[in-house]
Amino acid sequence: MTWRNPLLHLPKRPLPARVAIVGAGTIGPDIGYYLKSALPSMDLVLVDLEQRAIDAALQRLRDYAQKALARGRMSEAEAAAVVSGVRGTTDYAALRGCDWVLEAASENLELKRRIFATVEEVVGPEALITSNTSSLPAARLFARLRRPQRATVTHFFAPAWRNPIVEVIRWSGLDPALFEYLRWVFCVTGKVPLETADVACFMLDRVFDNWCNEAAHCLQWATAAEVDSVAAEIVNAGPFFVLNMARGNPIIVETNSLQADEEGEHYRPAAIFRSVDTWLTAPAGKPVAVAPQAAHPVRDRLLGVLLSQSLDIIDRGIGTPADLELGCRLALAFKGGPLEWLQRLGEAESRRILERFAHERPGMPLPQRPLSEYPQVHRHILIDDVDGVRVLTLWRPEALNALHQGMTDELLAAIVACEDDPAVRGFVIIGYGTRAFCAGADIGRFPSMLGNAQAAAQYARDCSRLLVHLDGMRKPVVAALNGMALGGGLELAMRCHALVAQRAAWMQFPEVTLGIAPGIGALVVPYRRWPGAAATFHGMLCQAERLQATRAQEIGIIDGLAEDYLGLVELACRRVRELAGAARPGLDAPVALAVMPAVEARAADGRPLSAEVIGIIGRAVAAAASATTLGAALEIGYQAFAATACTVAACEGIGAFQERRKPDFSRTG
Repeated sequence: MTWRNPLLHLPKRPLPARVAIVGAGTIGPDIGYYLKSALPSMDLVLVDLEQRAIDAALQRLRDYAQKALARGRMSEAEAAAVVSGVRGTTDYAALRGCDWVLEAASENLELKRRIFATVEEVVGPEALITSNTSSLPAARLFARLRRPQRATVTHFFAPAWRNPIVEVIRWSGLDPALFEYLRWVFCVTGKVPLETADVACFMLDRVFDNWCNEAAHCLQWATAAEVDSVAAEIVNAGPFFVLNMARGNPIIVETNSLQADEEGEHYRPAAIFRSVDTWLTAPAGKPVAVAPQAAHPVRDRLLGVLLSQSLDIIDRGIGTPADLELGCRLALAFKGGPLEWLQRLGEAESRRILERFAHERPGMPLPQRPLSEYPQVHRHILIDDVDGVRVLTLWRPEALNALHQGMTDELLAAIVACEDDPAVRGFVIIGYGTRAFCAGADIGRFPSMLGNAQAAAQYARDCSRLLVHLDGMRKPVVAALNGMALGGGLELAMRCHALVAQRAAWMQFPEVTLGIAPGIGALVVPYRRWPGAAATFHGMLCQAERLQATRAQEIGIIDGLAEDYLGLVELACRRVRELAGAARPGLDAPVALAVMPAVEARAADGRPLSAEVIGIIGRAVAAAASATTLGAALEIGYQAFAATACTVAACEGIGAFQERRKPDFSRTG
């Protein structure tokens, strides 16, 4: 069974203990550094034909570790662990005993086949074999292996140690259990695996390679620097700038020639790629002026190929819409995925662009269904069914699963769609990956509302739609905290019927460090559900104190603890079944709270805070506790959030956050 959330898979083999990478060139050492950073006790072998390449690769690993140490991203012990247990060799015999061999050699089919034949002679029968090819189908690469069922493509994106995306290719010869295992391994080690069909160039390179090829065709209207400047609206780095960085002209020739041979001459690479080594581009972040008569056709062409390729990928099932959307943003650095662009442009403008593209580039794929149907997919949550319990995974790995309007809308829609379905016993909400349940809420439109109490209060009400719906639900919803739960994410968890957590999870309301109050229920619901823990909540709200899951269980907030992710899901699903049919205690009655002692305007970590904002929070908590209905209490919370939005402290705190500096509340009150 394929789970949308890879961590729901129960692996039959452990994490790899000994890995080899064949090819010590550009991406091989980067893959090795990623693996050693995630699994420091793992043994790593780098294999190459040239000792010079091996020496350079080993030095690169040491340099990476030293940079991480110098920047405070690793401790001395962690940096030492990354470079220990690593060796390089020109002898394939060193692969003996490896659990996994990754090939990262040149993009040449016959060369790769020879490598795999040699690897198979050395490694054991259970060893995994994968290739980092960006274009060659797995069926061709592994057709000659004696055990092709243990081999597939795992395509990384540069820089492989930092870029989270990995395409995992599902092909007809692969053991399905190994496909699920690889997705699980990548997720556990901090990557985001995307499932892709076994076609030439797979999913994301079909977008990128043709984007670059069309950029070359745009040279009839504009220079390379001008094309990149037009592209800056759509992507973080223009196509020619990226080609220069990656020395990618030969790659475009190779990959687009492969697509042309298989799918038609319209994919043939532009002739100029064979005669240019380096493109004349503008410096990063400094676009040049482009005349409208050049900018308009370039923009249409770039958007046309993005939509054409993306909708073709969806129509042919090469990848899922959600994977495509996320991959374009994270692996290719687009400013919004293709479906987001489809919505931004609108149906009429998208149709015009595609019609022009079809006229100028006959043969290129066009959508096979109405454009309005393509965006109607879940892009920010994953939905799985575990024995009648609907598991909803918050899926924004680039933002530690932070909430935004799109995610909350999808969560609400997914719940509403089946809360009356008798086959669904209840819901579990969990975060993607091993680090975070939810790192709070994106600031979104809030900065524009600073100083406007009415708009800020309405913003809080609008952001509470999902939570208010949870308040009135009959079917149980259990929050499963698989890591940090911050701000709005913790507010979401506390509106569920029950909370369970991994033992290492922790919770925090950090809003006061930004000069604002939590806006969607934290001033109300915790005190009404767990009045005995009022002092704990006061410290969290007024001084941003952290609450460990173990302590939260002791004071009754957390119902149960699990040691690992899968155990957490099992615990949460069991809790859903226990709560099914049980009446939920109401929160309308006011609660009596002890008078809280005065709080110093200083965070738990020593940072100065705004005394004015702390005062607003304290008064709102007291007033909300006395309110005769939950709705009235929540409104007090919305108004308190709005009041803090009108303080000088909020302007300083939000401004500092946007500018990536520490706020200075010493003069704000």
